[in-house]
Amino acid sequence: MERAVRFIILSVIFSVSQINCQEAVLHVSNGSTYKEYCIVYNHSWTPLSQTLDAALQYPLVNMTGTVLCNNSGVSPDVVKGKALVVMRGDCDFSQKALVAQNLGATTLLIATNTLLITPSANDSEYTQIHIPLALMRYRDFLEAQPEFGEGMQVKLYAPPHPKIDASIAVMLLIAIVTVALGGFWSGACERGRLNADGGGGESKADSGELFLYSPLKVVIFVALMCGMLVLMYFFYNVLVYVIIAIFCLASASALFSCLDAVMEKIGCGTGSFSIRSYNFSVRSLILAAVCISIAVVWGVYRNEDSWIWILQDLLGVAFCLNFMKTISLSNFKICVILLSLLLVYDVFFVFITPFFTKNGVSIMVQVALGPDASGEKTHGNMVEVPAEPQAPSEKLPVVMRVPRFSAWAQNLCGMQFSILGYGDIIIPGLLVAYCSRFDVWINSSRKIYFVCCCIAYLLGMIVTFAVMLLSGMGQPALLYLVPFTLITSAVVAGCRGEMRQFWAGTTYEVLDSSREPLLAEGKTDCSVEGQIC
Repeated sequence: MERAVRFIILSVIFSVSQINCQEAVLHVSNGSTYKEYCIVYNHSWTPLSQTLDAALQYPLVNMTGTVLCNNSGVSPDVVKGKALVVMRGDCDFSQKALVAQNLGATTLLIATNTLLITPSANDSEYTQIHIPLALMRYRDFLEAQPEFGEGMQVKLYAPPHPKIDASIAVMLLIAIVTVALGGFWSGACERGRLNADGGGGESKADSGELFLYSPLKVVIFVALMCGMLVLMYFFYNVLVYVIIAIFCLASASALFSCLDAVMEKIGCGTGSFSIRSYNFSVRSLILAAVCISIAVVWGVYRNEDSWIWILQDLLGVAFCLNFMKTISLSNFKICVILLSLLLVYDVFFVFITPFFTKNGVSIMVQVALGPDASGEKTHGNMVEVPAEPQAPSEKLPVVMRVPRFSAWAQNLCGMQFSILGYGDIIIPGLLVAYCSRFDVWINSSRKIYFVCCCIAYLLGMIVTFAVMLLSGMGQPALLYLVPFTLITSAVVAGCRGEMRQFWAGTTYEVLDSSREPLLAEGKTDCSVEGQIC
């Protein structure tokens, strides 16, 4: 039995470890320098070596002046034992390959000014062709020609693309760290407010940082989210710029709030000065300049895929942290209502809406990636890669983006990213923040609710990524995160005999900040209604 289980586990791991892709790498060199370019081939027709060392090297003959639909005007002595590059058009890929093969060529590259597509042919023609065949961008050849000259040598290889990419681990780390920090920050602010209330300090209503939602407000909030998503689907090309502008302002403000809190924690001085009876803080001015500069740089270079994702993730983390610290849910009942409604919202717009859209793509995915997103597209086993630079397609800055580090060949054709929506961090994060504040209210020294909810979030994310890898398709993360976090929090409260307090939460309204901790001052969580920890 144990051997059978091990065999099944190893089979699953092997089945998801690597996949065959239609993208490959063209390695061009002249003995002293080299450069690599994107090519597209058919792995079931003309398989390539998986590593550069195993690939055979051939001199490249420039025949872009012909489409090679026949052998007229071509001397076999010129092309024998060499790789050819010809232009696309006038005849099928298989006809070009047969002509090149009969002339003695070892490899055929077809340059194109249009889409790079997976080359295909009739089943009867597959067995007749024995040389590698691939499509490349004509502009890549024009770029390489003056750099490498007549002594151009080429290798073709197709590195395997593992499904389990390091970007998943990075994304998981970003998510759990953001949720944990946001929850901890919310709890620390609640502790500070309690101390301030006890000492006659600033009240909750005056701080402007706490917003409590009634069930009706939660329903209205989710309805507005649905309406906004539908509007984005139909008026994406206009509203995307509004969202980008709002994101720049909100993320700069959030980043300032985060950095200012860090500076305050480490005891960095403010260095204030006055001008015409107005007081200014040197620290605040410097932080504001830095945060605004980062937001402006992101706004200007937001379509630069190679590096701008770092700034977007930085601003996104700050935005999520500030949101979780600022927006507070008053009790577990509100948490259940909000997370349950958003779970239905997520599942509906991911799984149900494809049945109603014209192209069969879910509204959620269409809005997240953009309706006119350029770059590589896949249709089953067929791949389409633009041969010419495409106009940048605006995308909503509402996702964390991490490039797929192991997808080397795919990144040459167009940067590939793993993405995670801000909502998959913020929505469970609001529950984590509530658990952190509840630990403060009951004077829990071990932060039992906060820690358990963070662990539940981590497990939910792991399950989400596991299902995504096994199914080969994106998943609505809230489908797994909401049950994990809600059930775990409820079980902890039930086991500790604190469900009534946990469900009711705070007893004050927004304008009534007078409230005492749920446990008396100095009483710890090790004795609650006779329960022993």
